[in-house]
Amino acid sequence: DYYNRFMQVNQNGALHCTRACYRSMAERGGGAIVNQSSTAAWMAGGFYSIAKAALNSITVNLAAELSGLNIRVNAIAPGPTDTKATRTVVPDGFMDPMIQGLMIKRLGTPRDHASALLFLLSDEASWVTAQIFAVDGGHIVRI
Repeated sequence: DYYNRFMQVNQNGALHCTRACYRSMAERGGGAIVNQSSTAAWMAGGFYSIAKAALNSITVNLAAELSGLNIRVNAIAPGPTDTKATRTVVPDGFMDPMIQGLMIKRLGTPRDHASALLFLLSDEASWVTAQIFAVDGGHIVRI
């Protein structure tokens, strides 16, 4: 049940949302979709990581499928972020080592993620599609 819940939200949620809006976007000449991934997709982190890795694949495949309709599909992949949930879930002794493991020595903020989201939705990103945009302070490095 736990696995199915993660997959329902991450895989099916992205597909259902895209299905609900892509025709309207195409009628208006195109647009941009940004899915919510996580740096966990590139880590061994159980069902959550599996679900986010699947979402990354869905993002790339939707980008290919919808490109002919002038619809760009990307995702942002936040790293450790300063939220009430993080402060509740992460034990006190883990927070400082987690921050020290980041290249930029602070937790991300919701504003950091919103700025990346706004960029990907903007005309400034008109030639960006099928990308998983890590917004993580250097948490995950992919070469």
